[in-house]
Amino acid sequence: MSHPKNILVTGGCGFIGSNYIRLLLGQGSPQDGLRLPHRVLNLDKLTYAGNRANLTDLEHDARYVFVEGDIGDAALVDGLLEKHGIEAVVHFAAETHVDRSIDTPAPFIETNIRGTWTLLESARQYWKKLAGPARDGFRFLNVSTDEVFGSLHENDPAFCETTPYAPNSPYSASKASSDFLVRSYFHTYGMPVLTTNCSNNYGPYQFPEKLIPLMILNALEGKDLPVYGDGRNIRDWLYVGDHARAVHRVLTSGRTGETYNVGGLCEMRNIDLVHTLCRRLDAARPRPDGKPYAEQIRFVTDRPGHDHRYAMDCRKIMGELGWKPLETFESGMEKTIQWYLTNAAWSTAINEKKYGRQRLGLIAGS
Repeated sequence: MSHPKNILVTGGCGFIGSNYIRLLLGQGSPQDGLRLPHRVLNLDKLTYAGNRANLTDLEHDARYVFVEGDIGDAALVDGLLEKHGIEAVVHFAAETHVDRSIDTPAPFIETNIRGTWTLLESARQYWKKLAGPARDGFRFLNVSTDEVFGSLHENDPAFCETTPYAPNSPYSASKASSDFLVRSYFHTYGMPVLTTNCSNNYGPYQFPEKLIPLMILNALEGKDLPVYGDGRNIRDWLYVGDHARAVHRVLTSGRTGETYNVGGLCEMRNIDLVHTLCRRLDAARPRPDGKPYAEQIRFVTDRPGHDHRYAMDCRKIMGELGWKPLETFESGMEKTIQWYLTNAAWSTAINEKKYGRQRLGLIAGS
């Protein structure tokens, strides 16, 4: 398709969504040769993890429009699609934290399943009324997760696009359901949809209950660094800027009806990741007492149903669309640590608003 001029991004005040909007508005990598859109419409409900401050510096950009609202509000979505002449929907909005889904599954069912269905149906009715190039060029991209595939053993091959779904938490089950809904709208209605399944993201603006920012902030505050179980769970780490590039490459060049796996090509045990963070913080911001941050590591009771390993086979997106991660783990981690060190006010504001602060004593093992 041609590069869309008017894009609706759902959940654009979240971690990945805000980084994607930054890419769209010219703050991304020049290697991708982006044609900047005329308008980016950000629809976000501003739940605990949605932070409008993530995009404060873009508030006065004429190409950026923020709307506070729910993807489950069909009348709102219908009006936005029509009013702004939307040519593509990029759907990030979701409840994403596994621990929260174990404690209280209901919001995950409501947002990730019912919300996605409502958004899909509004987009389908809007798309049906389009004609000619506008109809042919419309796209709906669903951003999903590797967790829908379940768990891998140590020597299993990485997840590929045809790996059977086997979700093991209420969160991953709700995302699997949304993926199936999106797939069904292609096969039943011919709607031009795409899906990406990504591995663990890290980078600027990530909510502090996730593993990497939690470890950084707890370390700097002199708090325990809690690691689930024995810390040997393995994740594939993807820098958020590379993920944003992949999403847009799929949106503009991917084959409709297809799914594309996106990973960082960097598998690492959680405990090794935490030790790496500690060593980098030792160099970048030494403890006042001169002792290593690793002394703050504490092993805690494992999460129920904790998946052992995720790994992504990215040959499809690399071969078909020419995408590959630009950041190594070393370069991405350096950028991430420096961002949190120089943006302490951002983290402080979140803590002061007590966005789920009671959960920040546990890590996000995924």
